[in-house]
Amino acid sequence: MLSVVHDTDEHTDAAHVDLDDATLGLDEICRLAAREMIAVALEAERRAYLAAHADVRDQDGRRQVVGNGHHRPRQITTAAGRVEVSAPRVDDRREGHQFTSAILPPYMRRSPKVTEVLPVLYLRGLSTNDFAPALEGFFGSAAGLSASTVQRLTEAWRAELEQWSARDLSDVDFVYIWVDGVYVNVRLPDTDGAQDRLCLLVIVGVRPDGTKQLVAVTDGYREDTQSWLDVLRDLRDRGMRAPEVAVGDGALGFWAALPQVFGSTRTQKCWVHKTANVLAALPKRCHGDAKMALAKIYGAETRAAAIDAAHEFARDFDAHPKATGKITRDLDALLTFYDFPAEHWKHLRTTNVIESTFATVRLRQRTTKGPGCRDAGAAMAYKLLDAAQTRWRRINGPEFVALVRAGATFIDGKLQERTDATAQPTVEECAA
Repeated sequence: MLSVVHDTDEHTDAAHVDLDDATLGLDEICRLAAREMIAVALEAERRAYLAAHADVRDQDGRRQVVGNGHHRPRQITTAAGRVEVSAPRVDDRREGHQFTSAILPPYMRRSPKVTEVLPVLYLRGLSTNDFAPALEGFFGSAAGLSASTVQRLTEAWRAELEQWSARDLSDVDFVYIWVDGVYVNVRLPDTDGAQDRLCLLVIVGVRPDGTKQLVAVTDGYREDTQSWLDVLRDLRDRGMRAPEVAVGDGALGFWAALPQVFGSTRTQKCWVHKTANVLAALPKRCHGDAKMALAKIYGAETRAAAIDAAHEFARDFDAHPKATGKITRDLDALLTFYDFPAEHWKHLRTTNVIESTFATVRLRQRTTKGPGCRDAGAAMAYKLLDAAQTRWRRINGPEFVALVRAGATFIDGKLQERTDATAQPTVEECAA
């Protein structure tokens, strides 16, 4: 913990605020306090560096690391507004060594929190020309908030996406994955003159500790088998292991591609998409009863009860074979979740983790009529998902994820006891 102690009158005077000054508002007090705290923290950082190298001397006994005044003042945009900072300097005469502040790196003009909020506001619908007038009053200045600044950010997002898409996956493990294809309108044609909608192929995974993490965001052009093959092969070639279960919409070309790359991965069709497809094949007067009948299937406590409920649905709606066939043909893939921990069922039944996140992308599209080009659209989606994953909570029963990866058997959501013939690992063994 950093403790600030003013041991000189100079510091006391600098921190003193005249409360009788009616022109000094709360925001200005915050900026003055922020400036004082930053100055004290920077000075403490320099003192710690000098103390750590106090014994480093040359052959004549002179110290090689000494303080050297302060840099010229510069304006920093922080959450408290614009603050003028004069960073301390250090003269490090050792060859190959240089003091660099971790608090205030060279050329920093915005605090990390402010840098993070700019792309979020852009993705949420604030146009590039609106940044300066919208935020000038809050930050105390429009400096660094121009349209060109935000345009440079989008270029940085593209480079970041390219680097992220080539990362090594051999040291990470995804036990479950959700997949979906999300279409995004594009305003401008590409280099070939085509203006097709951008089809983002998105994969989100669950780590052995139960945390959710973005796995892939790719421009697939379409949701066909070949596009998904390219994504899955790339993940495999970068070291990704086959997940235990893949959850997705039943219409994806993904299902034809999956066994060609990860043959051991089981499939779970999304009940939200399936329900929508079934209702689309039924008259509107039947929707209420159909929803309740479908809920009885995926809400059953056991697989046997779910199968009975599916047969009941088929009998009750036998006048609409197109609708009932959507359930009966895919019943095995719709009930895969029963072979996994009951705590995970609500997560495995739908692709909500992707759908809910992309609601913000669709909001951004309505504001700007879509990204200007395909690359910008993919970068925008990546940055949004990258920011969203910091808020994704772990799945329920995270302690069971490692058991699933270790090969434990679950029947109707319950872990089966160990036997001599089929010994199941314990939670402690998986953690070890």
